[in-house]
Amino acid sequence: MMQEVIEYLEKNKEKHIEELKKFLHIPSVSTDSSHKEDVTKAAEFVSNYLTEAGFQTVELQKTKGHPLVYAEWMDAGEDKPTVLFYGHYDVQPPDPLDQWKSDPFQAEIRDERIYARGASDDKGQVFMHLVVLKAFLQTTGSLPINVKVCIEGEEEIGSANLYDILHQQQEKFSADFAVISDSGMVAKDQPTILYGLKGFTGLEFTLKGPDNDLHSGLYGGAIKNPAMAMAQLLATMKDEQEVVQVAHFYDQVEPLTSEERQLIKEAPSEDYRESTGAIETVSEKGYTAKEHTMARPTLEINGLYSGYQGEGTKTIIPSTATAKLTCRLVPGQDPVQIQEFLVKHIEKHLPQGVELTIKREPLSAKAYKVDPNHQLITKAAESFAETFDKEAVYVRMGGSIPVVEWIDAIYNIPVVLLGFGTPDDRLHSPNESFPMAHFEKGMKTIVHYWEAVKNTKL
Repeated sequence: MMQEVIEYLEKNKEKHIEELKKFLHIPSVSTDSSHKEDVTKAAEFVSNYLTEAGFQTVELQKTKGHPLVYAEWMDAGEDKPTVLFYGHYDVQPPDPLDQWKSDPFQAEIRDERIYARGASDDKGQVFMHLVVLKAFLQTTGSLPINVKVCIEGEEEIGSANLYDILHQQQEKFSADFAVISDSGMVAKDQPTILYGLKGFTGLEFTLKGPDNDLHSGLYGGAIKNPAMAMAQLLATMKDEQEVVQVAHFYDQVEPLTSEERQLIKEAPSEDYRESTGAIETVSEKGYTAKEHTMARPTLEINGLYSGYQGEGTKTIIPSTATAKLTCRLVPGQDPVQIQEFLVKHIEKHLPQGVELTIKREPLSAKAYKVDPNHQLITKAAESFAETFDKEAVYVRMGGSIPVVEWIDAIYNIPVVLLGFGTPDDRLHSPNESFPMAHFEKGMKTIVHYWEAVKNTKL
């Protein structure tokens, strides 16, 4: 069965590339209301493809925002596991357009990569799965396991309606495990098992002084400067050794085991100076840069603004100062609780002479981690090794994918992150791309994986 499918993929290679280009051609920018019809067209592309592939049930579900594609094929048998495959067809805006070397919605292959918005995040990786599912059904008339498909159109705007859908339609979306391909590898051609993601929370707060900007000569020394107050307050939140000073911030953090530290150590190291331009790395006392990014919580200032921003000098005391903060969380930390700790810290250290307003980030998520020795994970590693001819490395990622935590919380099932992207894909940036070699090897990996898990007892 598996050989038939792989031969089908090889025989129809050019056809699949052209179909991918058609998918990438649709400017499904979910954040821009002017592209609402385009987002729907992308959903229709996915639903039509699954129908043509041979899925028994294909639905285009309306939401309060953009549509969700649901499909299922359940004829593998009750003795076979059921997988929920999740992905998204919406993309980020292509701006700034002048920095693209080719049209972001006219896919172009050059230097063994396909360039287009969504090539890696997430249309390219979603389409690999769709092709494999079609390949099985077109060659053998069946799938090795039962499959449910959930492809949404709002991931790039926070999956605003997905949580309610998954929660309200639990039976419909229920499965034995989930697979998501919305991540990547630590390096090109280096299979990577991503067994953990950080959680996320944050807030924005503003310090207000006078009702309007004031002349600094007339009022300096009498009226508190909100920008100075902000600097003083922010300086209390983390020390020079990158240790967060917010009370109780680390209380529920699960310790990093010696086994995990070894897994992180064995993962390829990024040359941060080369990739970021920073002169050196800084990390929490007692942890390496890799350990900190993968497995320790963070507190970062994402935005900071106050006063005059134009050319030259304008001698004012600004009326307000605003800071945007986010935290990446690890297992054990609760996002709502962390927000509360941040609020109490800010209130406690609020300088005199300014008023405080706080806006909490409504979209938060807990961290996710699966046992790296789970049979579904080891089978994924074996499938990677079969096609990439290299052993997989195991990592936890500093980023967050809220839907992973939602699936874990609602369904209590393992989530397998089969990522095929690379650090050079330029996600969310001009000239996003995806390696053609990963497109081909990735599909073969998926074929091997479905075959490998078909007799798994969960």
